Amino acid sequence: MREEFRLLIALQDLDIMIREAREQHTSDQYRDMGFKLTGLEELQEARKKLAAKIPTALRNRYEKLAAHFKLAIIPVTGDKCLGCFVKLPTSFFSSAYSSELLTCESCGRLLYIP
Repeated sequence: MREEFRLLIALQDLDIMIREAREQHTSDQYRDMGFKLTGLEELQEARKKLAAKIPTALRNRYEKLAAHFKLAIIPVTGDKCLGCFVKLPTSFFSSAYSSELLTCESCGRLLYIP
């Protein structure tokens, strides 16, 4: 897997943690279970540092997708995009292992093969 994808997946994970910490309903549930929710500033700082390592064009593409989808980067399992569950064309797999960025033709999310 390309390094940029690893960085994007880590960025997506940080975004999910930040979003959950900010959501009142979710944070209340975690507090009720006994978790302390601290460190939001540290998560935001880590996100900023990680985002700086990702090429600007790729980061901008991710940001646009993340604004529309809860998960912008999705794995491919079998022959399906796990974002929209549409079967991918066979031409996808011929270019799947190249260095180009792969996109689901149906939902537009970034795809990777785990």
